Amino acid sequence: MEFKKEMPTNPFISLIYRKHAKYLNNKMESVNLTFGLFPFLIEIYNNDGISQEDLAKLLYLNESTVTRNLEKLEKRGFIIRTPQKRKKIITITDEGKKVAKMVMDYDEKWDEIIKKDLSEEEYNIFKKTLIKICEGLV
Repeated sequence: MEFKKEMPTNPFISLIYRKHAKYLNNKMESVNLTFGLFPFLIEIYNNDGISQEDLAKLLYLNESTVTRNLEKLEKRGFIIRTPQKRKKIITITDEGKKVAKMVMDYDEKWDEIIKKDLSEEEYNIFKKTLIKICEGLV
């Protein structure tokens, strides 16, 4: 497939996003976890005991979106939500830890796929540029 340099960035970002989603969905099909839930599980794994409110801030999402997705993770047995005063504290279960580690391993393999046609310097510039763009958007 030939890409035109004068195209805006969105089709490229969208293609990478869709390919990554398909890759992870295929890899994680056996554990009944979909692409939309991955970021939640990984952030809870990295921040065990986080409040639902803080998770929403961390993921730049509204609380109703977070609530819906946490309900799905809880039904699957990956997390536990415990009311604590006016907050809900989220902890990850042993099964959730296992699945989160699988997702992170596949994400590392995805990065290897991305790197295969780039030099180390190109990859570092690419990642640094993505971070800079994201920082400018939030």
